[in-house]
Amino acid sequence: MHQHDEDQGEQMVTEWTNDMAIQRWGTMPRDALQATAHDGDFAKRHLINPVLLRMLGDLAGQWILDAGCGNGYLSRMLAGRGATVVGVEPGQSLFDFAVEQETVAPQGIQYVQADLCALPDLGASFDAVVASMVLPANPDWTGAMRACVHALKPGGLFVFTVNHPCFEQLWTTWRRHGEYRTARYLAEYEIPGPSGVDFHRTIATYLNQLTRLGCQLTEIAEPGLTPQLAEDGPGGIDAYAQLPNFLIVAARRAA
Repeated sequence: MHQHDEDQGEQMVTEWTNDMAIQRWGTMPRDALQATAHDGDFAKRHLINPVLLRMLGDLAGQWILDAGCGNGYLSRMLAGRGATVVGVEPGQSLFDFAVEQETVAPQGIQYVQADLCALPDLGASFDAVVASMVLPANPDWTGAMRACVHALKPGGLFVFTVNHPCFEQLWTTWRRHGEYRTARYLAEYEIPGPSGVDFHRTIATYLNQLTRLGCQLTEIAEPGLTPQLAEDGPGGIDAYAQLPNFLIVAARRAA
């Protein structure tokens, strides 16, 4: 699951650049990529993927950008539902794995290695852009969000997911204390993880940037697990039936 190590603590943001973050995320080991190659981890399977697919609707014939596609699992899911997909990923091990999967089992997915803030010409504007668990990992997240919105055709749909800013370390604190604990919310800080660093930002920070880019918010989702799924999941996952660990936002570019 996309979790953070509470023991490493929260740190104030240092002078991270996109290149530094890309290099760090781009060394993710193959076994971790392989373990989530089909449909992501437990949380993505049960919380993120169903909501994303519902928000995107009928994908047949749609031209979709998977922005920050990682190992390509979501790109492959979208292509399997009839979309023509371009997946952009800057991290080396992630990009290489995605390309390898397309070579082994072609689905017509075009993978491009690039920083979201410096997208090359990808052709015609997209019907929809998805950025799942990407913006929190991006130091220049405003540039990344701007690029995603500008890649859309007028009226196109932008869907992004982030760790819920109110409950980012839900799993780790619940396992330790049997409840959620947080010390601060308004400050921006780093959250170190096993594969890279995410950055805490408030809900208002993300939504106000959408407004500045001329997008119209259409839906916000805070998915939770059913009690039965929480019972069958890994230890501490019962917290996800009580509090949301993810925030999923859908908005449309101005027509």
